[in-house]
Amino acid sequence: MKLELVLEYKLFDYDYNTRRKDRAMNTQLAEERVRKINAGLLPAEAEVYARINWEQSFISNDIFSQSGIESRFFGLEAKHINEPVWDCLVDDARDIPLVRSRRTTLSDDEEQELFLRYNYAAYRLSLLISKQLKRETLSRAKEMCMWQRRLQQARSAIAAANMGLVMAMARRTKIPNVDFPELISEGNMALLRSIDKFDVSRGFKFSTYACRAILKSFNRLATKTGRYRQFFPTEFEPTLERSDYDVLRHEMRRQDSLESIREIIDTNLADLTETERTVVVERFALDSDEDKGRTLAEVGVKVGLTNERVRQIQLAALNKIRIALDKHYLVA
Repeated sequence: MKLELVLEYKLFDYDYNTRRKDRAMNTQLAEERVRKINAGLLPAEAEVYARINWEQSFISNDIFSQSGIESRFFGLEAKHINEPVWDCLVDDARDIPLVRSRRTTLSDDEEQELFLRYNYAAYRLSLLISKQLKRETLSRAKEMCMWQRRLQQARSAIAAANMGLVMAMARRTKIPNVDFPELISEGNMALLRSIDKFDVSRGFKFSTYACRAILKSFNRLATKTGRYRQFFPTEFEPTLERSDYDVLRHEMRRQDSLESIREIIDTNLADLTETERTVVVERFALDSDEDKGRTLAEVGVKVGLTNERVRQIQLAALNKIRIALDKHYLVA
């Protein structure tokens, strides 16, 4: 049984590394394409162009080949959709309100219209991508940016209107050792994948399809968490994992700085007067191993000056020492 788990873990690790390399390669290819066209694109267009998925898929529909379909979806005659938005973002399932004070779902016609817009934009973008891969042109790149924006707007509207599905599914799901925000994150990713794969022409509601996809993602998360616990049963302890390297490096730099300042004062590289030297040494305990120096009042009593005058002398002396450090130590 243990050997099978080890083999399964190695296969999972191999698949993960392979997918990571593929993503890195796709990212590199996208960056090269952007560099070729970037000279003629505006900064906002270049950012959109860099986010284009060059393997864009879509759900085909017979109406995409009809004339005037672009005007119907994105022209002046396009149907206005009042997109409901789920704005209840919580860290605990108990904070989700049971009753909403406003409409939070799309009607059947609105849902169908948004999915047709999304898939039509993906369809037009995929056609442009196939042509752009053969021969890249600046005008086609600008058109691709336009369709990418339309695709993202439709996708964002669908996702925002169906965020409540993720909350509802997460509220009824309990997975040991999984926080509620992590559950929401996994559900949101499943929701986005569902938008890409949903075929509105079949006549089903998107919520029916998305809820099953979200629950499946929760099951995968539970399996992955259980497998992880088999290999790493001990909880993470931040105090044991924290390194003291930064603390030690800071202390070493502090000691080096103190030695440099002491050397400047001893050799008087900063041209300090006797009063200035006394004020700095007493204020910062440079002539002893004590960490705490004297107060302005205590130094004032020793040199026979007021607190304000001691503060002014201290600032002037520190400025001289800073100049000496820059000149004799930091430059070298």
